[in-house]
Order: sequence, then structure tokens, then C-alpha cells
Amino acid sequence: MNKYIIILVVLFFSTVSLVGQENPTPSKKNKVVNKGKFFVYWGWNWASYTNSDIRFKGENYDFTLSDVKAQDTPSKFSISKYFGITNITKPQTNARIGYFFKENYTISIGIDHMKYVVDNDQFVDIDGNINIGNSKYYGIYNNQQVQLTEDFLRLEHTDGLNYLNIELKRFDNIDHWFGLDLENLQINLTEGFGLGVLYPKTDTTLLGKERHDDFHLSGWGVSAGAGLNITFLKHFYIQADYKIGYINMPDIKTSLNSVDSASQSFYFFQNNILIGGRFRLF
Repeated sequence: MNKYIIILVVLFFSTVSLVGQENPTPSKKNKVVNKGKFFVYWGWNWASYTNSDIRFKGENYDFTLSDVKAQDTPSKFSISKYFGITNITKPQTNARIGYFFKENYTISIGIDHMKYVVDNDQFVDIDGNINIGNSKYYGIYNNQQVQLTEDFLRLEHTDGLNYLNIELKRFDNIDHWFGLDLENLQINLTEGFGLGVLYPKTDTTLLGKERHDDFHLSGWGVSAGAGLNITFLKHFYIQADYKIGYINMPDIKTSLNSVDSASQSFYFFQNNILIGGRFRLF
């Protein structure tokens, strides 16, 4: 876990150092002016997650599952699923709108729509107590193992693990690295950090309780990332991003009973493919 913290710190301070730099003097004859432009993008993500400890508490139970494994569930590619109007939000998606408040800096708001599924039937350590009349799992636990079968736990944030966030990023043209000076093609680097809230739609069944499947404001997150942006005709672009982040959700709803909840925290890693545009409104 320490190595993920180190990666986050390095990315954060790298971004801070870039923010303090002067804007480089452009060498391009056909300079593209960014300041004052808006941008939007839509794209898709593939995510992975570190193991996490999940605490469940409610009336007559309070226990923690340790090192729980989970994975994302990217949709199998098809034109209709990834580009069809009725299915466009079903894959793991990213959407964002932002503004160049300086030539090399952007502020934006967006949503990272990831999906998080606890691996079914895995064995994990359990600590705590269960006293809700279920004879199979009734008892006090101390570093014992339990299998996450269907009658014990099913947990997903699949519609989804929604990270609503604000990002501050730097944007640098690197055409000169490749000896290019083209009017209708620019290659750019972008890097920065973000913070926001988690608004997952959690699908849960726990210890035979009535299934919960609803949106709930559950916690917060921070992230840092970098990407390569290729802009065509000065306005349209494709972008590949890599993002690392930390999520902490202290208030996950697990049933229709208001006293039932769960809490967990973990790191996530995202690979993103994005398509978008830059434009000036005035």
C-alpha cells in the first residue's frame, strides 16, 4: 500500500512544480491560443482497485472483512453499446467540461463513471459479531475466514462508482519534441490533480436482508493524472489518460434500513481513452 501513496505524492508535487513554472515560449509559427476557450470530452475507462477492508454495521451486527478483492466490469465492445444513444452510459465512461483560464491551465468539472464489483465466493478474514438470528453466521469472529457466498454478501457499485470531481490541469504543447510545426495538428501533454465526492449506486444484499440498489452520497476522493492529447484542425482531439486516486467512503448504504451501512477505502487506477473538442464561445 505504501507504494501507491508514494506514487500519489510524486504526481501531486510534480504537478505543483509545473504550476509554478513560467509558460514556455512557443516556437510554432502557427500558434494555437488556448486562453478563453472551453473544452468538453467523452470517453471510456478501464479501472483496477487495491484490496480493501470493509466494515459493516447495523442493528445486532458489526464486523469487518479484510483484504476484500474487487474488479471493474467494462462492457464488451460493440458499436451500438459504446456509441448508441440508448446505451451510451452503460460502459465505464468519463465526461468533462472545462475552461482555459490561462494559456496553459484549465479548471474543469466532470464525472468518472467506474464500476466496482466484489469478487463473489472469495474467502476473507472476518472480525466482529453477527447476532441477527441467522443461525449459519451467528457468532463472534476473531480472524476467522468466511466465504462471500450469495446468502452472506453481494456488493457492487455498478451504476456506478461515480466520482464527481473538479480538476486543475496544466496543458503544454510538445510539437518541438518531434520537430513539427503544423497548423492543423498539435501534440500536447496534460497533467494535474483533482478532488471530489463519491455518489455510487450501490447494489447490495447482506445476510438475507432486503436488497439495496440506489444512489447515495457516500464519501470523497482525490486523484492525479497525466495524458497525451493530439488535436486536429485546432478544435478536435483524442486523448489518452492515466489516473491514480484514493477513495474513502464512510457511509455506504447496504439495505433499506437507515441504520445499516458499510465503510471502505481503496486506491484506484484508470486508463482512459477520450474524444473531445476545444472552442471559444465569444
